[in-house]
Formats: sequence, structure tokens, C-alpha cells
Amino acid sequence: MKATPGIEAFLVDVGGTFFREVDRSRIAEALAGSRGPGRYSRYDQPTLYLSASVAGVDAAMRAYSNRRTERAVVPFEVAASDVLDLRRPEALAQVRAKCGDPMGNWRTALDRGATPASWRARDWIEDMGAAGLIDPSRHAPGLWHLVLFRWNRPDSPTVSPIGEAT
Repeated sequence: MKATPGIEAFLVDVGGTFFREVDRSRIAEALAGSRGPGRYSRYDQPTLYLSASVAGVDAAMRAYSNRRTERAVVPFEVAASDVLDLRRPEALAQVRAKCGDPMGNWRTALDRGATPASWRARDWIEDMGAAGLIDPSRHAPGLWHLVLFRWNRPDSPTVSPIGEAT
């Protein structure tokens, strides 16, 4: 019988240019991370949500079609280790077995007064030593996002703004 690999088997290094959409008036704060709850973040959990492409930003932001402010896409250079790759079916299966489905509708769970499975997943993944995760796009198969739990601290991923916001 073949042993199931531990979650550490699905930790990867990630680097390159990533993108984040923010309110144009908050470009200078884009590196601070989320300002409210998100799929992988509670109200008070700093989390940096990035997309691997501008198309990924567009796909991720479809859920926020009621945005009424002028937006900007900010590019960042990222170098990260120990990122859990949820594009790997085996990794996602382990997370689902431990925490429930992180791909489910987190807002519905929150509206019902429940803790979203994706928040439990983040806690477990972080407890396993991961600095973040790769989240496959639910709106555009093949695209993906990088979610960092910590950055720009010792022994953490580094993230630096590059170029101009568009």
C-alpha cells in the first residue's frame, strides 16, 4: 500500500511578477494586504492576495462587480518558499479531508454564522509551516492566485512593488 505524502510534499517555491487590484486612492497601501475578510482571511488576519496574471486579477475581481471606486492594478515582484500548491489534486484532497472544501462559498458560510472551510484551511496550512498557498481560479480554469499569510519579515516571502500601477 502506497503511503499518502504529507502536505510538505506539495510546498513549492514561487517567484516572479504578480498583480493586485486596489482602489486607486490606496495604491500606496497595496502592499499592506487585505483590509477585510476574504476567502482565506478573517477580519483581523493580514493576507496578501495576488494574481499570477492581469487576466487572473480580472477573473478574481468578477465576484466584486458592484465596485464603485476607480481601481488600479499594481505589479509586484515576489520570491516565496513553502507555498502550498492547491492546484495539485492530492494537496487539495488533504486540505478537504482536514478542513472541508476551501473552494466552497465562504461568504454563504459567514452569512450563516459559520466559520468558512477556507478559513479553517488557512489555519491548518499555516500551522503546517506554509507561508501561503496557490489558489486555482474558480472563474477561469488554468489561472491562479497567490495568497500570502506573511511577507517581508525574516524567513518570509519578499514582495516589492515594481513599475507603475495601471
